[in-house]
Amino acid sequence: MTSFEDAAALSRAESGLAVISTLRDDGSIQASVVNIAFMRHPLTDIEVVAFVTYGAVKLAHLRARPQASATVRSGWRWATVEGVAEIIGPDDPRPGVDAVRLRLLLREVFLAAGGTHDDWHTYDRVMAEQRRTAVFLTPTRIYGP
Repeated sequence: MTSFEDAAALSRAESGLAVISTLRDDGSIQASVVNIAFMRHPLTDIEVVAFVTYGAVKLAHLRARPQASATVRSGWRWATVEGVAEIIGPDDPRPGVDAVRLRLLLREVFLAAGGTHDDWHTYDRVMAEQRRTAVFLTPTRIYGP
């Protein structure tokens, strides 16, 4: 049985790249490649797969149907994490998360995904201008060979 840590190790081997799959209105799958983090949720302390996005299509799918999956691979080894997504962003507020906390939350996910930045002021400004949103996928099923 594949564990959260097994999937995280595969993700780290490929610079955190993963395929995120969401459900369209018609039930078909929409998939895209994103940089993810296997981390503890900064607000709830549970294990989650997290990423930052501003993709209108992906966010619309998650708002309507929060089920999603993240698939990571390294060579022929792979793991999929299925779960329910929580969205926290400027258009998806969460009680207790103000603009300052959101700014820090986006940084936390970025850093956990292996990101680095030399100018946090510019990073924060771009995240705000692009209305970037944090997505936290709480695992309900993890599998792989």
